[in-house]
Amino acid sequence: MMRIITGKARGVRLDTLPGENTRPTAERAKEAVFSMLQFELQGRVVLDLFAGSGQMALEAISRGAAHAVLVDVSREAVSIIEKNVKKTRLEAQCRVLCADYTAFCRSARGQAFDLIFLDPPYAAHLVCPALRALTAVGAIAPGALIVCESEEADIFEADETLREHYEVLRCTRYGVAHITVLRACD
Repeated sequence: MMRIITGKARGVRLDTLPGENTRPTAERAKEAVFSMLQFELQGRVVLDLFAGSGQMALEAISRGAAHAVLVDVSREAVSIIEKNVKKTRLEAQCRVLCADYTAFCRSARGQAFDLIFLDPPYAAHLVCPALRALTAVGAIAPGALIVCESEEADIFEADETLREHYEVLRCTRYGVAHITVLRACD
């Protein structure tokens, strides 16, 4: 069972897609992430690029983030996200899009997000390419926080040029998941 942990939508149970195609962030990992971010959420503009159920962006909005864009390539996932947005009553602060990350990044030129969640399917190895694409279009605000969930500890995949744009604030393992929190260099 997934739920919003705290804030204005506290306790609301969230739906997820059945099956193994969408893997929600484990409750323990989510609690740890939001413990790290607790003083960094107020007024933030959030991007949840591989949103799945939308739980990470919805938790951020519930805790005081200003607005969120939730993106997923799966129409089924987008349907679940829309249900969860309604259940939490956070519609006014959320925009849900069905798009693949490359198409979204092309359309995001000129938008700057200051809190980004990147949790693509592990087997796809898309954290580094997504970071590269967001960086290329200027969609990451100076000082932005980026929370990455991946199977690998090194999300930069030896891309030293990309690594120079970010400070690694924390990298913690939860089961098979590595949660890496980055801050975009100014």
